[in-house]
Amino acid sequence: MASALQELRTRLVGELIEPQDPLYDEARAVWNGMIDLRPRAVVRAGAVTDIDPVLEAARHTGMPLAVRGGGHSIAGHGTAADGLVLDLGPLNGVDVDAANQLVTVGPGATLADVDRATAGHGLAVPLGVIIQTGVAGLTLGGGVGWLTAPTG
Repeated sequence: MASALQELRTRLVGELIEPQDPLYDEARAVWNGMIDLRPRAVVRAGAVTDIDPVLEAARHTGMPLAVRGGGHSIAGHGTAADGLVLDLGPLNGVDVDAANQLVTVGPGATLADVDRATAGHGLAVPLGVIIQTGVAGLTLGGGVGWLTAPTG
């Protein structure tokens, strides 16, 4: 497994952080402080091209894989004990095409990133109310935004 992680490290634009690294405790932490798991390694993606090598490493080694977008999962799905964490948080870019009212977000973007980018254009995205929540999680798991009509 150590050799697979060494090979992975050489293929990354971002960084691979292991338990002996000074940034490990910060890198493994998730929003819900009650979740205290110790992954074998955390990859902070530096580019979208980091995703495939991490997936290959997890598949090759059989390590559990957790993908972290914004990192706000109450259940702690953004981490894995003795596994590999792919932290997409650094990939939080937001591109606003105001003329077409189109917003494109990176896989690590949070609602705060989207709000910050769209507000200056008079745009809002009806997606969630907690700004620390990742857009990927809101998109896949739902979320009720300020612009959502009440039901019932």
